[in-house]
Amino acid sequence: MKTAHILLLCILGAALISTSLCHSIGPDNCCFEFYDKIIRRSLISSYVRTDYRCAKAGVIFTTVKGREVCVDPSRPWVKKIISRLDTGSF
Repeated sequence: MKTAHILLLCILGAALISTSLCHSIGPDNCCFEFYDKIIRRSLISSYVRTDYRCAKAGVIFTTVKGREVCVDPSRPWVKKIISRLDTGSF
């Protein structure tokens, strides 16, 4: 009887651990919609590219006020801002 209880406890514990591990390995930041309007370079402080596992490739700009905005990395104005941020020129 005690063996059955221990076995059941081990099975439930393994199921709980595997469920929590499966939920923790997905991408953290994905863009599902892109902001369409052009943002001035002076308002952007940094950027990060979305995870490769996201359905859409995207870039997340962080404004000087700390707001995060998803933008389309294929847009010319986005490429220009990224280039300027990478080179450090204003």
